[in-house]
Amino acid sequence: MEKLKNNNVTQESIFTRNLKRGIDKGIISLTEDQAKIAYHCAREFTAGFKNPEEKVRASYFTELVLDYDYPLKRIDLEVVVPRRTPQDRADIVIYEDDELKKPYLVVECKKDGITDAEYKQAIEQVFGNANSLRAKLASVVAGTTKTAFDVAGFKPKEREKNVISDIPKKYGRTPKYNFVKGEKDLKVVSKDELISALQKCHDTVWQGGRLAPTTAFDEVSKLLFCKLKDEKDTPRGEVYQFQIGTHETPEEVFSRINKIYQKAKKQDAEVFKEDIRLEAKIVYNVVEHLQGLAINKIDLDTKGIAFEKFMEDFFKGKMGQFFTPREIIRFCVNMLNPDKDDLILDPACGSGGFLLNTMDKVREFAEKNYDEHEAYNHWHEFAKNNLFGIEINDQIARVCKMNMIIHDDGHTNIISTDSLRDFEEINDIHKGFMQDKFDIILTNPPFGATVRATEKDYLDKYELGKNKDNQKTEIMFIERCVNFVKPKTGRIAIVLPDGILTNSSLQYVRDFIMEKCQILAVVSLPQFAFTHYGAGVKSSLVFLRRKGEKERLENYPIFMAIAEHIGYDATGRADPLNDLEKIYQEYQNFLKNPKEYK
Repeated sequence: MEKLKNNNVTQESIFTRNLKRGIDKGIISLTEDQAKIAYHCAREFTAGFKNPEEKVRASYFTELVLDYDYPLKRIDLEVVVPRRTPQDRADIVIYEDDELKKPYLVVECKKDGITDAEYKQAIEQVFGNANSLRAKLASVVAGTTKTAFDVAGFKPKEREKNVISDIPKKYGRTPKYNFVKGEKDLKVVSKDELISALQKCHDTVWQGGRLAPTTAFDEVSKLLFCKLKDEKDTPRGEVYQFQIGTHETPEEVFSRINKIYQKAKKQDAEVFKEDIRLEAKIVYNVVEHLQGLAINKIDLDTKGIAFEKFMEDFFKGKMGQFFTPREIIRFCVNMLNPDKDDLILDPACGSGGFLLNTMDKVREFAEKNYDEHEAYNHWHEFAKNNLFGIEINDQIARVCKMNMIIHDDGHTNIISTDSLRDFEEINDIHKGFMQDKFDIILTNPPFGATVRATEKDYLDKYELGKNKDNQKTEIMFIERCVNFVKPKTGRIAIVLPDGILTNSSLQYVRDFIMEKCQILAVVSLPQFAFTHYGAGVKSSLVFLRRKGEKERLENYPIFMAIAEHIGYDATGRADPLNDLEKIYQEYQNFLKNPKEYK
């Protein structure tokens, strides 16, 4: 049982927590090798514990006894169901009497992550069992998704009007709503449980391919936004709005969720511009998956990794260009070491990786150096006022905003436009985006696209675009980044294709960089660095400081390094070797005395 005992509670799954509670109270026990579990109820019952469904049953069994106060002597497992062909067995049955003659509740347990179709099959299965046993209530549990039904009070074929918010405590009355803030509150879940819940939501919305993956993500994001908003805005002692009440129809649930969305939309029209475009039944099913989870209370690292994994699973390959690997992001942020007073910009922010990692760095510093209240204010002010991003793809800009909301905000300074437009036009959209303003730029600009003079009237306004019919976007981005940061102190970390650093035909670009900037460091990345993200161009990380207007530099040392291992391989699998960590340490040594560094 050691691996059940040593986890941080906030990181533990609901199942692990329940299992420990059940063992501590002596209502269940595991063999030493955790191969078998014993339930100490109406009759001693033993089952294999390797089956994922058994873990769900053990967890719910514990809740029935410890949270709902049902007596052990009235609970039986694997109960043979009469009049069922082929013969069926009910996973859990609670009786009203000590003689086990009057079935009260029948439970069907399924592993986490089953499809909506499989969940519907489980509902039919539990109804068949409950009707045959003549039980009053039925419940289906599949991981963190649960649905309870009033079986006795409705016609045999009813599956919607007889949904109840939850089973009652110890044969009592069914509550109208299950979750009340500060009383019967939501549950903190583990990273894997959150990923699973998000994936279930996406599969529900995606409807097996009826919606494009990106559209499905948009719709899930809207509902997730409502969920987070409801968690934050519900006063203590009040029922949460983002849940299914007893005997509520999908239309009633949709109406309530839509009110949250419309109110939030008015407050922040830039986050989501469109209405929820899903049928009431789909929204109802998503609420079913999320209603019991306390997403805001999950620690930020866990929540961030879960949401990142959720995004990657169906964006990568389709929209891989909007994602920069976490290892590369972390390295760039460490190299430039931003603090809370720095204004940070990513003019090609994609899903927001550079901005979020910067926020995390400032947060970690605050949490180590200040008390809880001061730390919270320290990094929240930074997230609100100091992080800026531009993303040309409107849909991905919303992904970025959602990513930042999940991380506890910083989304207010994300705009969707072309970063290469005239500064005045960008400033008209958001007054915070000005020339010569930012302390640090961290970015992975788009490679390979071409800006044509016939299509964009701004090409001739760039030094690197003058008198040209067309120019590569990555070259234009260099000049744009230089002009966005402050003269003399502004610093840049940018991913560039190696061709800019080596091709003789691009000497004029290197001349521009050396004229405008001090080159701080160049770190060569392996060929495969971005292949898993849909790009195979050999690239390097280039770190620059913009010179002052009349600043001239004599010959100066530049830190150069080659990374062969970067924490993941060509397939995206983790690699225990990561040269970037060693390179960062060497750069710190270099900074102590650049001229003497060897």
